[in-house]
Amino acid sequence: MEAWSEYSRFLIALFAILTPFAAIPIFLGMTEGRTREQRNAIAQSAVLTVATVLVSSVFLGDAVLTVLGTSLASFRVGGGIVLLLIALSLLNATVSAVKHTVQEADEAGQRTAIGVVPLGLPLLAGPGSISAVIIEAQRGHGWEHFAILVGCILAVCAGLLATLRLAVPIGNKLGQTGLNIMNRLTGLLLAAVAVEIIAAGLRALFPGWMT
Repeated sequence: MEAWSEYSRFLIALFAILTPFAAIPIFLGMTEGRTREQRNAIAQSAVLTVATVLVSSVFLGDAVLTVLGTSLASFRVGGGIVLLLIALSLLNATVSAVKHTVQEADEAGQRTAIGVVPLGLPLLAGPGSISAVIIEAQRGHGWEHFAILVGCILAVCAGLLATLRLAVPIGNKLGQTGLNIMNRLTGLLLAAVAVEIIAAGLRALFPGWMT
């Protein structure tokens, strides 16, 4: 089992990857004209989707790597690059196309279950968060390790649900400038995490070079 400091870092990193503050303007746009009860129902649906996808990734990550024939080191480098792209988009106060494309946004207006797709998947539980969970799951073994990871995911999902349920007052209070500042701070944190993941992968791939 990993040290508690490692789990704490994963908890913070996962919250940064999900970027709930970046999701607030999109959530408000998708739920425009809806009642408070309808917004809450969509938020719950989105968070349930996120929890299901990420918890599944904890237990299926090893199988995914085996099927793809990919080493953990290679997956770390690839996953780290995805996280770095998301971080750079946050530093520019935009939503990365890795998480959500213009075409998906257009289709969202025609969907009734927008909490599942595209809000829950892939906007929130996208390639970045799934990669981060799989990488962290491979760092340890045993039921205690997996139980703590699931607990971290559920804790982040609880914070995400609270953020989405309070999207209207948060959006009104912070305004677009305030949200952009939060996104840039989150992007800076996420960029540091991404570089660490990439460096760990490169050290494993090229042990003779990374000394």
